[in-house]
Order: sequence, then structure tokens, then C-alpha cells
Amino acid sequence: MSNRVDGMMNANRLVNMDKDIDAKKVLAEESLYGDVCHIIDGARNRIATYLNTEVCMTNWYVGKRIREDVLYNQRAEYGKQVVRNLSLKLTERYGTGWSEKKLRHCIRGAETFSEQDIVSATQRQMTWSHLKSLMYIKDPLERQFYMHLCSVEHWDTRTLDRKIDQQLYQRTAISRKPEQVIRQELTKASGANQLFPDLVFRSSYFLDMLGLPDIFTEKDLESAIVTQIEAFIQELGSDFTFVARQKRITIDATDYFLDLLFFHRGLRRLVAIDLKLGKFKPEHEGQMLLYLRFLDQNERKDWEDSPIGLILCSEGNTEHIEYLMLDDNSPIKVAQYYTQLPDKELLAQKLKKAIAIAREHYQSDSSSPAREDV
Repeated sequence: MSNRVDGMMNANRLVNMDKDIDAKKVLAEESLYGDVCHIIDGARNRIATYLNTEVCMTNWYVGKRIREDVLYNQRAEYGKQVVRNLSLKLTERYGTGWSEKKLRHCIRGAETFSEQDIVSATQRQMTWSHLKSLMYIKDPLERQFYMHLCSVEHWDTRTLDRKIDQQLYQRTAISRKPEQVIRQELTKASGANQLFPDLVFRSSYFLDMLGLPDIFTEKDLESAIVTQIEAFIQELGSDFTFVARQKRITIDATDYFLDLLFFHRGLRRLVAIDLKLGKFKPEHEGQMLLYLRFLDQNERKDWEDSPIGLILCSEGNTEHIEYLMLDDNSPIKVAQYYTQLPDKELLAQKLKKAIAIAREHYQSDSSSPAREDV
């Protein structure tokens, strides 16, 4: 009887040993497969990066060489003829891809960017398609803004074109500042490869994706935002994470309800959003300050920066909003939202006026004499 039991136990041991061996084989094969995939993927990424860099640099060198020839001869008509003839010869030799339009993009790229700009852009994973969109932005600071956001938020060219078309730069707080300040802040942001609040928050938001009727309530707006949360976050900007809706805030046995609470990974801050129908009112600011102090004391983690608030109003009282946005130390941002896309010309005029108000404020502040303490 004991021999029989011992035999069964030995058989079980052999079975278990076989299972262990099989499991080790599976793990070894999975490890091998993972390592080989890692090698192949790494090589593909390096090749893609190398090819992208070479394409961008080739186009830039071509544009630089044509530009040198045209400038040397100092004749516009000669330039047109040169580009046309060169395109025909290159197409005959290399096939499609060297049209007259393509060569003009190359020339524009050489006029707009330095060689170091091209190297820096490709290191940030930007393609020639990105550069084509950027090279036709006349304002160098606006162009630098979009290049930085492309890098940090990993925009594809479609996203970049949409942001430019929607005048994102003119809608952000940084565009309201003097040029020297903008240049310094963009350089600082690019060097640290990070975002600052003035690069994130805007003076107006387009919420046409919500499909709201002509007449709606704050509750309707909130419900539509939660339903279309992905589209709403895309309009806010990348790195926003949804935290809560109707966040209960209890102070002195009184309950308040914050409409929406987000977290911004890049800023490392909670972002409280309060939705308002009509124009901004001073009491809205006091209410938001109450929310932010509660969040700072009760919700903020040790590694987070202090919370920041965004009040979204359906109507824009431009000067009120602009003066509030000018206070760099304020934890509250105010903006107007549009449930239908505004006319581009009217929007451009409004943004131009807002920027003028802001820059006039900065100039008056810098020109006023320092107040002596009594």
C-alpha cells in the first residue's frame, strides 16, 4: 500500500516538474518575443526620426539654395522663371514631388527658419507638414507659441491647422503681454519643455460641439459638457483630466456645488470650472475664491501646486474679463464661451481690441513712477 502511495506521489512530482518546465519555456519565449519587438520598434522609430530629419533638412537646403540664386539676380521675374524651370527638370529626373508649389514651400521655409530651427523642430517630432503650416505665420512670437504647443501637446498637423484657424494664440493670456515679456516666457517654457497657465487658459472657448439649442440653462450646458467630455477637453487643451461633476463643498454646514473639477497634469493643479449664463459679475470671483480655498485645504496633494479656477460666461464684457486676466498672480481666469462658432472677422476684431486693452495696461503700469512708502 505504501509503495503504491509513494509511486503516486512520485508521479505527481514528475507531472508538476513537467508543468514547471513548460511554464519556464513559455516565460522564456515571451521574454524573447518582447525583447525582439523592442529592438525592432526601436529601430523603426530611429529610422522614422532619421528620415523625417533628412526630409526637412533637404527641403530647407533646397529652398536656401534657390533663394540665394534668386536674391543674387535681384529680379522677381527671374525668380518665377527659375522655380518653374527647376521644377520641370527635377520632376523629369526624380518624378513627382518637386512641383513648383513644393519648391515655393522650400523657399518660404528657408526664409522663415534657420538651420537650427529645423533641427530643433525635428527633434520635437515635427514633420515638414507641421513646418509648412508654421512658415506662413507672419508673427515670429505667434509662430514660436505654436511650435512650443506642438512639441508639448504632441499635435498632429490637422490639430495644428485647426488651432491656427481658430486663432488660439490671440485667445490665450500670453498674447496680451508686451512682446519682450512674451519672448522671455516662451523661451523659458521651451527651455523647460513645459506649460504655464498663460499658455493654457484662454479668453474665449468654442463649445459648438455641444449642439445646444438657442435657449439653454446652466444645467443643460453642464450635462452637454459631460456627455461630450472628450470634445470639451480637446477645446480646453491637452493634459486635462476629468475629476468630478457637481463637486460638493461643505463650509460651515452649508453645501455648495462646483460645476466641474478637472486636473491638469502639466500644471500639476486642480482646475475648478464654474459655468455662468450672462456676463461676468464681481460676485462670481468671490464664489470661486471660496471654492479654491476649500480645494487647497482639503483636496490638494502635497506634490500639487495650488488650485486654479476658470469662470466661463456666455456673454463677454471684454474689459472686465481682460483686466481680470491681466493679474498674473490671480488664481482665477475668466473667459467667454461660444455655443456657435463666431464670424472669423468679428472674432479677429474683438481679439485685436482685447490685446490692445491689455498691452495699454502693461505700458501704463511700466511707465508709472514707483510709489514711495510714506
